[in-house]
This record gives sequence, C-alpha cells and structure tokens, in this order.
Amino acid sequence: MTSNGSIATTLAPTRETLSSSQLLSSSISSLNSSSTRQASSQISKIYRQASTLFLTRRLPESLSTILPVITSPAADDTNPDASPEPAPISRASRTTRIKVWSLYLTILNAIVELDPDEGKQAFGSKEWKGLVNKVRDGDVWEEVVKNGYGGVEGDVDSDVVINLATLLLAHARTQKVNQTRLESYLAASTNPSLDVSSRLSTPTATRPHSRSLSPVKGSGTDTPRDLNARVKILELYTLHVLLRNNEWDYAREFISISSVLDEERREAFLQALQSLQEEQMESERREKEERRYQEEQLKRDVEEARRRRIESEEREKREEEARNRRSEKGSEIDYGVEDSPPRPGSSKSRSSVKGGSVKGGRSLPSSSPTARSSVPAKNVKVPPSLLTRAGNVVMNVRKLVESMAGSFKTRPMLLMQMLGFIVGILVLLSRRDVKERVKSILGKGWGKVRQTAGMGVKVSYI
Repeated sequence: MTSNGSIATTLAPTRETLSSSQLLSSSISSLNSSSTRQASSQISKIYRQASTLFLTRRLPESLSTILPVITSPAADDTNPDASPEPAPISRASRTTRIKVWSLYLTILNAIVELDPDEGKQAFGSKEWKGLVNKVRDGDVWEEVVKNGYGGVEGDVDSDVVINLATLLLAHARTQKVNQTRLESYLAASTNPSLDVSSRLSTPTATRPHSRSLSPVKGSGTDTPRDLNARVKILELYTLHVLLRNNEWDYAREFISISSVLDEERREAFLQALQSLQEEQMESERREKEERRYQEEQLKRDVEEARRRRIESEEREKREEEARNRRSEKGSEIDYGVEDSPPRPGSSKSRSSVKGGSVKGGRSLPSSSPTARSSVPAKNVKVPPSLLTRAGNVVMNVRKLVESMAGSFKTRPMLLMQMLGFIVGILVLLSRRDVKERVKSILGKGWGKVRQTAGMGVKVSYI
C-alpha cells in the first residue's frame, strides 16, 4: 500500500506537469496560428501588389516589392551573437508560400528573357547581370531552400520544385545543377530525416510554423494532389533533365524501378522516352545528311570554280594565240601586196594601164611596176538589201521615239501642249461644217488619185 501510495503520489505531479505543458503548448500553438494568419494576410497584400506591378511589366518595382518577403531581415549590429531571423515567407501558410515563390520565379524568368540593353536600362548593368547569373548558375534553388524552408531540401513544396526545375530547364547553362538538385530533393523527400531532437530543440521563433514538417513525411504521395505533383517532378527529371544530359539509359532504368508510377504511367513514360529517342536519332540523321549535303555542295562549288578558272585561262590563251596569228598574217599580207606584181590580163592590170599617166600627158608603159602600184583598186559599193533598209527604218523610228521621250522628260510642258493640240483638233473636227469641208477635200483628193492611177494604167497598157 505504501508503495502504491508512493507511486500514486509520484505520478500525480507528473500528470499535472503534463497537463500544464499541454496547455502551454496549445496556447503557444494558438498564438503562433494567430501570428501566422496575420503574417499570411500581410504577405498576401504584398503578393497582390507585386502581381499587379508584374502584370503591368514594371519588373523592377515588382521585384523590389516582393524581395522583403522572401529575404531574411538584416542582422542586428548590437547583438551579433543572436541567431538570424527567418524570412517572413517561412511563417506564411502553404498556399501563400507557393504563390509568393511562384511569382518570384516568374519575375526572374521575365528578367532573364529581357533584351540585354533593356535589362541594363531597367535594373542597371551590375544588378541585371547578377540576377541573370543567379538563374543560369542555379543559385536561385539554394536561395529558395535557405530563405523559405530553413535549409531543409525535402521540405520544399512540390509546386515550387516544379517551378524551379522548369526555370533552370529553360535558362540554366547546364542541366547538371538541375539534375543534382532534383536528385537531392527526391532523395530527401523519399527518405526523410528522423532526427526529431534537432527539430524539437529549434526555438519556436526560428522554426517555420504551420507547415507539414513531420519527421515521418512520406514520399510526397499522401494525397492525389501530392501524387500528381510528384509525377510531374518525375516527368521533368526523366523526360527532360536527364535527356538534356544525354542519360537515356539511366532515365529508362529510373522509370522502370520508380515506386511512384503505376503500370499505366510507367508504360506511358517509357513510350514517351522511346519516341523522344527516336526523334533525336532522326534529328541527328537529318543533321548528318544536311552536313554531308553542304560538304558535297561545297566540293561541287570548288570544282566548278576550278573548272571555270581553267576554262578562262585556256580561253585567254587561245585568244592571245589568235591575236598573235592575226598580227603575223597581217604583216605577211601587207608584204605580199607591195611586192607581188599583178598577173597579165587581170582587171587590176587593165585599170593600171588605163589610169597610168603622169603630169604632162605622158603615159607610162603598161609593164612599169610604178604605174601598177600607184593606182589603187576602186571600191565596189554593194546596194543595201531589203532587210537592211527595214532595219534602218526601224532604227530611225526608234531614234525618233527616244528623242521625243527625252524631250518630254526635259520639257514636260511640251507633252501638255501636244495633248492640247490634239484635243483642239478633235474639237474642231467635231463641228459639222468643218467635218463636211474635210470630207469634201478628202473626196476631191481621192478622186485625183484615182484619175492619176487610171492614167498610169492606160499608159502602161499602151
């Protein structure tokens, strides 16, 4: 009895202590929940302001509005030993936290997509380069984990992970950082830390509240929403990031052994992976064919240029030889004309005999070479043919038209005067009396032409 009583008296204060601790914890949780609601309300207002500024393309103002929410306050200089306060976003609710980080990542994506001149003008050269390098080097992932989730990789919300992976997939210099981060997140969320004491020893002020930071957090598939988010992360990891790093076999193996995917999803992932690999092989084949075609085309162009150069050199050489032959032949012909006497009885000999006279009336003998060489041969003119005459007429008409066109260009008023003259003639001919007079004149002229023609026919008949 005594022992039982002592046990009872010993347990009584323990129960009282437990009840008081429970009351204290419940009161602290109620205070934290009320402070969390106030913080979420304030952060929601800031989020709406930043969203409005972003939609109006005021990126610097939008970024400066949202930065105080996701950045830890500056350390107090008076108390350097104090632990730094977490960012206000760590005390917000899950929905608000996802909205704020998604907006921040969207603003960074828009900043990176700016034209360099526009970005430097909006943010300044140094700040804009810093923001761009933060995204392209993958440092933004560490910033999100440190400021929003206390440095715990596995506590990052799945929607934020999807946005981070998509941002790095679009703008990172290499996908190695993206692959490493996704693998760390998947490993941390699948195998959570069981060190409860480290979390319980963390002060309440510095520990993010109202979040599911349970040490027994599962693989992120407790609800259908979590399952869809995890499937989306696996899709980004296996069908995009690993393929950008050319790790096709590892992606196929990861899909095959994943416990998150059911048979239907696994088959769909494998089919998508196979189709993407076939597309890449087809693209590589087309690129090889294009390179080969360009190389063959370049060879053909080089051969064609070489052939044309050889032909040009040969043509120039032939022309040079032809010019040389003509010059040699011309010199031989001139020499023969001067020395060769004409044959007896030829026309040249007769013309030289007829015209061979000197001043004083004395005729030189026909056999004299001086008489034969002094009288040149007469040029015989060939009458132009019908085609030549027609060509001359056309050429003259063309010259007339060109001269008239030149006159019209140099003197535009001449064209107006001609048009006025033509219009005046037409108006004059429209009068009845003038028309009858012209008709009578034309009739008389036509009658004279017929009479002349009739007389010509009679004469030719006689």
